[in-house]
Amino acid sequence: MPMREECKNYQSRTYASGEVARFCVLDLAPEAPWRCPEPCPAYQRRLADAGWTHGSLVEPAVEDEPEEPGSEVASLLDQAEDIVNAAVPEARAEAAAAERRRQAAQQGGPFRIFRRFRRRG
Repeated sequence: MPMREECKNYQSRTYASGEVARFCVLDLAPEAPWRCPEPCPAYQRRLADAGWTHGSLVEPAVEDEPEEPGSEVASLLDQAEDIVNAAVPEARAEAAAAERRRQAAQQGGPFRIFRRFRRRG
């Protein structure tokens, strides 16, 4: 079954380069952008597109599906997930260090600038 564009969990983004990303926001379509799982447990028909502005351009056609999509796509997605998972500990460590620096800077209180002028005894 092709991607269900009428599903409320389907999204597409067109970038300045002209490349189009089509995906399930719940990450339930492992073979996106070519097809949704049959049957999809989260399929919900989109009732309205409130707040969206529809342009007059026609959305580009979906690229041709690879000949062996099952194994190639799944392994490619697994590799991408491994790359992201490998970066998570380093990103968390950087965020924690930045938070510690922010807290240390705030520990001085509102009068920390005057400490420099304080007499030393």
